[in-house]
Amino acid sequence: MDYDVLYLGAQGRDSFNRYRKHVKQHVIAKETQIILDGMDRYYKAFPGATFDWEPFIAFLIADQSKRLSPDSLVKMKMVLNKAKVFVPHLAHDEVVKSLIELDYLAKIQEECEKVRDGSSDLEHVHSLATDALKDVERYFDKDELFVSSDLSAIADRISSTGYEWRLEALNRSLGPLRNGNFLIVAARVEVGKTTFLASEVSYLAQQLPADRPVVWVNNEEESSVVFFRIVQATLGKSSKELIEDSAAALTAYERIIGSKDKIRVTKDTNNIRDLEVLFREVNPGLIVFDQLDKVRGFKSDEGEHIMLGNLYKWARELSRTYGPVIAASQLSAEAETLKDPPFIGMDALRGSKTDKPGEADAVITIGKYKTPATDEEEFIRTINIPKNKLPGGGPKSVESERHGKYLVTIDPTRARYE
Repeated sequence: MDYDVLYLGAQGRDSFNRYRKHVKQHVIAKETQIILDGMDRYYKAFPGATFDWEPFIAFLIADQSKRLSPDSLVKMKMVLNKAKVFVPHLAHDEVVKSLIELDYLAKIQEECEKVRDGSSDLEHVHSLATDALKDVERYFDKDELFVSSDLSAIADRISSTGYEWRLEALNRSLGPLRNGNFLIVAARVEVGKTTFLASEVSYLAQQLPADRPVVWVNNEEESSVVFFRIVQATLGKSSKELIEDSAAALTAYERIIGSKDKIRVTKDTNNIRDLEVLFREVNPGLIVFDQLDKVRGFKSDEGEHIMLGNLYKWARELSRTYGPVIAASQLSAEAETLKDPPFIGMDALRGSKTDKPGEADAVITIGKYKTPATDEEEFIRTINIPKNKLPGGGPKSVESERHGKYLVTIDPTRARYE
């Protein structure tokens, strides 16, 4: 429990103030008690600062060096070093739930006192108790478990919500991209999968709420190169044009997309637990995995089929929690044997015999001519929609094209599909 508590305290002043009062001295080690007291002094000494382990450790050691014996100081340093790299474990959520219960219990007791002196009523007590149960996932409202029977509300949602694609072909086939949608984009190496994502995501990002960024989980190219291509796709400019005046390019990018941090590209982050912490902190409106198959966290000793199935189930849940999820994936070698132009089906999806494709609402496959006969064919890409369970709708959706096959053009110099 000690490291769970220190982890919560390090999340910021609000988190420290909420949980600290419920941690009793007899359940934690002496060194943990000293560190928590030090956190209290640190937050008071630097009220506007974001918590950072390095300056805090320097602050605490300076504060305690004359009070503790050499042995006690060594023990405290050992605890600090472990706390600094602590990663929440399987039981961490239960520890947090227990502390949340204690927090609400104190609030409920205080509210009961107010009921006694006439300044509150039992409705407020009931509301606090309900909030407490929801916070610790021990309560549900039965009405939340059933879909609304109001057909007009459902029809309004389908026809009026969602984000448009840059490619008109996708607007006709898929309709708007909505919260809860999980899509797989699959292609062979060097076909232009990342360029496709940059072209579409840079357009989708412009439609997201101002406080809901895109998180692009990058497991492919160098992260700064990916961001450069996103800027290219947003502006529709070549590398040369961006490099000639990078300051002007960034200003133009911010103006179009809303903020230079509207699309956040990760680096060296491909573990499920780290990503879940990141998503909770950033609260993305759209998540992109390039590539999802390379994310780690589920046991591989049960076999690749089960591991991939669990991974794609996890991604689908993210789409329900935060917003649409688009996951890039590889095609199998079978895609290389198709005749030109290659419109690629579900059977060529890597891991097609796992639960992986079953979790997706739609699958987009991208192919290119194996033997282009002209310079024009060199830049032609095939788009196929072999799976589409999306409701469609939107002003550009065409029902007869739900499983459309399209020829489009890639412009790698501007990171665009057209």
